[in-house]
Amino acid sequence: MKIQGHMFNWLAGFILVVAIVYGVWSKEPVGTTALFLSFGLSIMIGYYLVFTARRVDTGAQDDKDADVADDAGELGFFSPHSWAPLALGLGCMFAFLGPVFGWWFLFFTAPLLAIGLWLWIFEYYRGENQTQ
Repeated sequence: MKIQGHMFNWLAGFILVVAIVYGVWSKEPVGTTALFLSFGLSIMIGYYLVFTARRVDTGAQDDKDADVADDAGELGFFSPHSWAPLALGLGCMFAFLGPVFGWWFLFFTAPLLAIGLWLWIFEYYRGENQTQ
């Protein structure tokens, strides 16, 4: 993780230089703002990865003599199946279509968003996944 963190920090530095040069030469606020926001996102990810790498064991990706098999094993818990992201995705799609067809459209998408969010939050409190 440390290598990836440093890569993001170098990328953030490059984007900062590009944002300053672009802002001075073009005097265009939208692109300059987008570049500064990209700098902020890159520095946040880089800081998180470096900060986390100090507190966890060294992984195989940080060892120069590691083999591919050294990184084998359980990576974490991933939900086997869930219908909640589909409901939330449909709700967001209809919500973003609200300004196109009229703001009244959001009145019909709010329940779909609420149901999708409810399902996603409480999917491990009921049913067959209750014990996980």
